[in-house]
Amino acid sequence: MSFRDLRNFTEMMRALGYPRLISMENFRTPNFTLVAEILIWLVKRYEPQMDIPTDVDTESDRIFFIKAVAQFMVTKAHIKLNTKRLYQADGYAVKEMLKITSVLYSAMKTKQMALGEQTEEENSKFKFDLGSRISDLKAARQLASDVTSKGASLYDLLGKEVDLREMRTAAIARPLEINETEKALRAAIKEVLQSVEKTKDMLSNVVSDETSLDAKIEKKNQELERNRKRLQTLQSVRPAFMDEYEKIEEDLQKQYETFVEKFRNLCFLESQLDEYHRLEQERFEEAENTMRMMQNVLREEEERDLTKSSLKDEDSDMDVPEDEGSDSDMEECRPSKPRPTRNGITTGRAARFVGNMQGGDSDETEDSEIDEEDDEGEEEESKDLEDDSLEGPVSRGVRPSKGVIRPPLLEESDNDF
Repeated sequence: MSFRDLRNFTEMMRALGYPRLISMENFRTPNFTLVAEILIWLVKRYEPQMDIPTDVDTESDRIFFIKAVAQFMVTKAHIKLNTKRLYQADGYAVKEMLKITSVLYSAMKTKQMALGEQTEEENSKFKFDLGSRISDLKAARQLASDVTSKGASLYDLLGKEVDLREMRTAAIARPLEINETEKALRAAIKEVLQSVEKTKDMLSNVVSDETSLDAKIEKKNQELERNRKRLQTLQSVRPAFMDEYEKIEEDLQKQYETFVEKFRNLCFLESQLDEYHRLEQERFEEAENTMRMMQNVLREEEERDLTKSSLKDEDSDMDVPEDEGSDSDMEECRPSKPRPTRNGITTGRAARFVGNMQGGDSDETEDSEIDEEDDEGEEEESKDLEDDSLEGPVSRGVRPSKGVIRPPLLEESDNDF
């Protein structure tokens, strides 16, 4: 019994109008009274004038009731029922009763469909569509041709009925011969005996096969027991080098942990080294940029100093009179040798001439002018030292361009005045 069959049976009985509510739990255990009630209702639904005994108290009454229902359904509805399953009165009986209910349910559905079609025909009585009737016309024509051919063949067979009737009556009227009957029976008995012998031989072969299989099974069981015992002995015995193996395995685990730690440290140090190289590269690029900027600034300062010194030289040349050209004045105006500076770079500041061209000045004025010249020289030297400290390695590599001509530094002396 399946859940689907039980559900379909209950739904069909409800649709057919069975007065009692049937639960799916009613057939978990044998319930003959309910099965008998359902069978009586189904028979009455199929044939209302049918009389069936309703006594199911004793075992004989139940057997008679089941046989009557099965015989009625076979003769009237051509439905073959299994009486043993019906007598069980459980889920298997539901399968047998489902055969009857399915027939009644399909008949009810057909009747409903016929009524629906009749109502549709009544509604569409005055509507005639030739396109929808073409297929019906073709079918009617085919059926007419079939009826004609079947009628012709039936007429031919009825024409032969006279001769066939005589042969049939002669065969029926002929008396049966006992000898032929005995021979036929003996032949049938012999065939049955032969089949029985064959069946016995097959049974004996089955017995021999069963014994051989039992022997094989016993042999396999013995082998299984031996193998189990051997397995237990192997599991109980400890291998010869197991201690050494476990020790080596522990050492290997320690070495692996050390390797992992060193590898992690190495990766970290490599990342730190890469970061350091990156920072060094950035510092180097920044130093190059600052050096380039300082070179540009120094070059611009040198150009400004050169322009200022050239302008001052022109002004000093214009202030000197042409008629005063003694040898002492020429020696004073002669440029002195340039002073060497650090890294071969000469300062771009113009030389200062101290004193005047007129005589008769006091010594105090000369001393004041000398003091001012010394102060200015000290200030220039301090500025040069500050520039060198700022430039560092950058200013040492800077060389003046070839096209720039620095003015020579004049030697200052008190003897010129």
